[in-house]
Amino acid sequence: MNPLNLSSTILFLVVAVYFLVLFFIARMTSKQASNLDFFNGSRQSPWFVVAFGMVGASLSGVTFLSVPGMVHSVQFSYFQTVMGYALGYAVILYVLLPLYYRRNLISIYGYLFQRYGYYSQKTGSLFFILSRIIGASFRMYLMTMVLHDFIFVYYGIPFWLTSLVSLMLIWSYTVKAGIKTIIWTDTLQTLFMIIAVIVAVISLASAMQLDFVAAINEIKNSDYSQVLFFSEGWSDKNNFYKQFLAGAFLAIVMTGLDQDMMQKNLSCRNLKESQKNIRWFFLILVIVNIIFLCLGALLYLYAQKFALNLPTNPSTGMLITDKVFPFVVFETMPAYMGIVFLIGLLAAAYSTADSALTSLTTSFCVDVLGKINTAKRKRIMIHLSFTLVLFITIVVFRYILEASVIQSLFTIAAYTYGPLLGLFAFGILSKRKIKDKAVPYLAIIAPVVTYFIDKYSEQLLFGYKFSFELLLVNGLLMSIGLVLFSQKQLQNQQKSVTI
Repeated sequence: MNPLNLSSTILFLVVAVYFLVLFFIARMTSKQASNLDFFNGSRQSPWFVVAFGMVGASLSGVTFLSVPGMVHSVQFSYFQTVMGYALGYAVILYVLLPLYYRRNLISIYGYLFQRYGYYSQKTGSLFFILSRIIGASFRMYLMTMVLHDFIFVYYGIPFWLTSLVSLMLIWSYTVKAGIKTIIWTDTLQTLFMIIAVIVAVISLASAMQLDFVAAINEIKNSDYSQVLFFSEGWSDKNNFYKQFLAGAFLAIVMTGLDQDMMQKNLSCRNLKESQKNIRWFFLILVIVNIIFLCLGALLYLYAQKFALNLPTNPSTGMLITDKVFPFVVFETMPAYMGIVFLIGLLAAAYSTADSALTSLTTSFCVDVLGKINTAKRKRIMIHLSFTLVLFITIVVFRYILEASVIQSLFTIAAYTYGPLLGLFAFGILSKRKIKDKAVPYLAIIAPVVTYFIDKYSEQLLFGYKFSFELLLVNGLLMSIGLVLFSQKQLQNQQKSVTI
């Protein structure tokens, strides 16, 4: 099916109705909203709403497109990373959340100020801002790429305009009530995304004349269903232990040390409800990831059955895995699937981008400016500025990205979240005092050294090649640096704020 078979009127109507729903929710949630509600929603968010909404924010358009696509090359090995999440979320449940609630934090990087000092808080916040700008831009780029390459390019709409309009719409429905609105819009968008992927699975199975049991058996007996990889040793990027540990620490840093995700948790009424939220969030996350992996296997089995020529890079001839899902939907399936796919993609992308803009604004106001009660006009301009920064970054990504976006995202995360991992780990596990002014320099040195270790690892480590575990190396280097610039005991006036 060519996208033009779906009339432009229908496509734009779908997008328009979708945003009208979001604006309606924003209007309802922003009534009598104070400036502080933008940051923490008055800590009145129902835990079950937060839990479900966080799934969409965690998965995003990256999971929607990249996870099914990457099944072609790595089978179901990604689920080893998901298994590792269990350990990471246990740390969040029993260590990080109690810490944040006990200290009554709005921004989690306020802990770094209490534990280390002024420069540490600024460093932590700026590394989060860098991480979130890159991460949110990755996710929005993927959604915009699909909308442009498979739909809007046929109507003469340039890539940059698709990106700009999308971001400005997000800004407009989040600018007034922030997290108070996002808690509810993300819940709805998570529902849309899950429905879309389930409909896609059912449609693919139906097209191959498979019922539920037959589809499961087809996936199980295919070349794509291997989950556990033990035999190749530590040099294999799919090695179980590497993937499991990577999953544990990715969960810690990309949820527990991330203001975007924790801002939702800190909007719950109390610690007990926030912990309940994380437990249910993890359970739903596991189930949804299994569905995405099954979708990936069915996509390639469908392509084999009907001898499809999947999209490849013209210069290298390599399969573009991130485009497999939209290609199959738009080129081979009934028109209704194009609409379902579009809604699912919008939901996946916007549930991440809207919360990213809010958390970036929160961290900048609270941590960088040091003002919880930032003037409303100034906060709105900061919110708009981050919208424009994301726009510029997305346009740049259009010209430099080639690999699977989810692999690129985790690689970048290893460098930007590593210093945060080191700072929090050292602060929680040690009572030593550090030289606060040294922290910004250490946070730059650790990723740089990590890069060179990765670049020359095969020569230095007998052929060993790092993958997502670069995050551990980076965090360890940051912790070593903190030890070198530390003293045995905290000063007496600081002991009262340590764990």
